[in-house]
Amino acid sequence: METFTVEVWLYGPLARYGGDAAGKSHACLHPALPAGSRVRDLLAHLDMPTEERGITFINGDLSAMPGLQPDLDHPLANGDRIAFFHLKSMWPAQYRDGAALAAGLKKAAERKGLFHHRTER
Repeated sequence: METFTVEVWLYGPLARYGGDAAGKSHACLHPALPAGSRVRDLLAHLDMPTEERGITFINGDLSAMPGLQPDLDHPLANGDRIAFFHLKSMWPAQYRDGAALAAGLKKAAERKGLFHHRTER
């Protein structure tokens, strides 16, 4: 069976799902997944309930947030970098000026009317 490897960062209490890589505040691991895996498959591999994650980034793009997780079927690829933050984690400082949205989250957020576009005056 063909596999690929992703880089996974688990922050806050989610670090406990990192196995041997688990630290007190974070874990970084590089699981090998079967070809065709999606975010839901990664969560199953980690044995991590999706409801425990808050903010999620895939390759630097915001893909999920509490109560809005349209990324479960997002296909993963070799070398992807996924960061899962716990529900009680604060917004990462490097994104204080905003974050790029993954296509699935952008669509889901627009349907729910979560983000408002600023208009120039």
